[in-house]
Formats: sequence, structure tokens, C-alpha cells
Amino acid sequence: MKRTFLLITSLFLLITATAQVAAIRKWAESELLHRAPVEQAHVGICIYEPATGKYWYQYQDHKFFTPASNMKIFSLYAGLKLLGDSLPAARYYENDTALFVKGMGDPSFLHPEFVYQPLLQLLQQTNKKIYLVPGVNRNQRYGSGWAWNDYADDYQPELNEWPMYGNVARISHHGDSSSIVPATFDLDITVDDTLSEAITARDERHNFFSLKYNPRSRETINAEVPFITGSVPDLRQRLEDTLHKRVGLAVTPPKVKFNILRSIPVDSMFVPMMHRSDNFYAEQTLMMASSLLWDTISSEKMIDYLLTNDLKGLPDSPQWKDGSGLSRYNLFSPADFVAVLQLMQQQFPKERLWEILPTGGKGTLRNYYQQQFVHAKTGTINGVVTLSGYLVTKKNKQLVFSVLVNNHHESATSVRRAVERLLTMVWKEY
Repeated sequence: MKRTFLLITSLFLLITATAQVAAIRKWAESELLHRAPVEQAHVGICIYEPATGKYWYQYQDHKFFTPASNMKIFSLYAGLKLLGDSLPAARYYENDTALFVKGMGDPSFLHPEFVYQPLLQLLQQTNKKIYLVPGVNRNQRYGSGWAWNDYADDYQPELNEWPMYGNVARISHHGDSSSIVPATFDLDITVDDTLSEAITARDERHNFFSLKYNPRSRETINAEVPFITGSVPDLRQRLEDTLHKRVGLAVTPPKVKFNILRSIPVDSMFVPMMHRSDNFYAEQTLMMASSLLWDTISSEKMIDYLLTNDLKGLPDSPQWKDGSGLSRYNLFSPADFVAVLQLMQQQFPKERLWEILPTGGKGTLRNYYQQQFVHAKTGTINGVVTLSGYLVTKKNKQLVFSVLVNNHHESATSVRRAVERLLTMVWKEY
């Protein structure tokens, strides 16, 4: 009798699951796959329920896609796994007369978003001579596959071992007053009453900044323009300009052990990294993790380490080139994203993950998913729209999903709305 009951129950669950898959397939085909704006695009979908180990829907989920800013999910995993509770500000060593400091990639130094500045305090308060010790940095200032002509766009600051001010110059204008921070940079100002909006720019090869504005518009301008980070002597000069102290250059003193100074809590960086899709924070996350492990900054080494250790079980073998998703060389499958999201949920508290990831009405999802049933990361570059994360249905079933769309020829908003319609149906019905 018991065996018969179990058999009937199993058969019922199988029929229910089959009907569920069929329903989602029908929705996907009618609302997404065979309908503008994505009917001519390359689409991959994976929806998985960890509690039952069942895939609710799979469509080209082992095909490779350019993931755009969904790459920040992998950078987040690296940061959660390796950085500890707070960011590594610097390595330092003191003797009776000198303080030796070495950058570790912390993006919060002198960044206006972060008030807590322990490294600045250390450097300001010491009476000892300060020596900058160059770190071993194997990264270039741009990631592999980045667009070189975006050098003056605020979403692509240069990468280096000791960021300052977020590696951007902040240009402000209101009324008849204009300014640039840091003030050591020159700002050329041009008045042009034919302009419809202000223009900020930087010379391609030099830290020469410009502002053009229409005085009749009376607009308030607050712009961020990446500066050229330059060489170690340039880094030393920026430190001297900030501290108003002499800073020397030195090699690592022999037979000394450096201490690590910590700065802000990691989640205070992870939240803006994911909510506004901050490329700079994501890239520096890989760099900080590398610096902590090996006292060497190498995103490539960090990526190889993760893929051969914590992430060796990914269902497909991705091509991983940067931490932010700016690179067109990244290739990942929806199944890969579902796998890393499952791993994160197993290793870190759900409440923490859902605080870090945007939900409806917040961050990059502020105009979508107003019912707040998803906690997910968006991704957008030309022809690419992606969304991967967690979904909680009306019946409180928790799902992990990834929807990757490549090569669309419509607006990103129209593609996002199509994906939203599909996921909303899943939320409502189950």
C-alpha cells in the first residue's frame, strides 16, 4: 500500500513538473523567443530550483554568450570568498625613522563615497619619512578587450595598484563658478552659447581637461572624467600633492614583514558595485584579492586560480577576461551563472546576498520588477542585455535563473521588458 502511494505521489509530481516545464516553454516562446524585440537575437535561459534539484526551463543554457555586467557576479563571488570583512588598504612597515607603504588596489582611498580613510590618517599623522614601495602589478591600465576610445567616459577609469579619488577627476560647474578635483589638474573652460548641453573631455594622452558650457542654460554640471594614472613617480606625486609632504621611493626593505591595514567594510563597496554596476569597483576587487593572496596584482592569475579551485565545477568552460564585463572577450553560459549563484547561496547568508544584489525599484532595476520578486544583476552593452540572480515566486519557491540576450537590434529597454514579462509569469503562477 505504501509503495503504491509513493508511486502515485511520484507520478503526480512528475506530471506536475512536466506541465510546469511545458507552460514556461510556451510563455518563453510566445513572450520572448518568437517575438520582437529578441526574435532575431541569440538567447539563453536557465531557471533552476535548488530545493528539488530540478530545472524548470532550459533553452540554449550551455551556449556561450557575452555576459556584459553579469560578470560582476563572478567578481562578487571572488570578493566574498577572499577579501574578508574589510578591504585591504595597504601593506605597511615602520621602523624608528620611516614608514614604508605599498598599495593593494583599494578603490576607496580618497573616494568621496567613503568617509572612513584609515590609510590617509596613517599617512597624515606620522612624523616619520614616508616611502612608497612599488607593488608588483601585472595588470595594464585597461582590461583585455576594452574599448580604447572610451578613455574619457566615467564608466571606464584606469586600473592601478593605488587608486586615488576613484581614478577620476570631478568637474563641477554652477553659475559662474567651475572647479576640478583634484585641484592639481588644469581645467580649460570655454563658453559656447550654441551648445544644447555641457561637454567635458580629456586629452587622449595627457591629463588636460576641458569644460564647454552654454551660460544661458544655467545648468549645474557634475561630471567624472578618468585621469591617466601614469607611472610610479606619478603616483608618488599625487601622494605628495595630497599629503603636502615629501614621499620617497624605495624597494622593499630586506627581511621585514609588512602588516596589512584594512579600510572600509567590504559590503559598503559591494552594494554600490552591484546596484549601480560600478566597473571600477569590480575590477579592483579581483586586484585586491590577488594582492592579498600573493602580494602580486594580477587579475589573470586570480581568474585562473578561481577557475581551477572554487569554480572548477562550472558546467561549461568559460572564457573569462575581466572583472566588470566591459570586455567583449568574455564568454559564459547561462548554466555557468546559475552554478555560481547556487554556490554563493550555499556559502553566504541569503539576507546578505539579497542586500547586495539590486531588487525591483532599486539600482539598475529601479524601473523594473516593482513587486521585488527578483534579486539580480543586470548587464548592458551594445547589442547585449543580461539578467541573472534569484527569484522568489508567489508560492515562496526560490529559484536561480539566468537570461542572456546577445545580438539584439532593438532598444535595451524593450528587451528588458520582454524578459520581465517572462519572469513575471513565472512569479505569478508558481
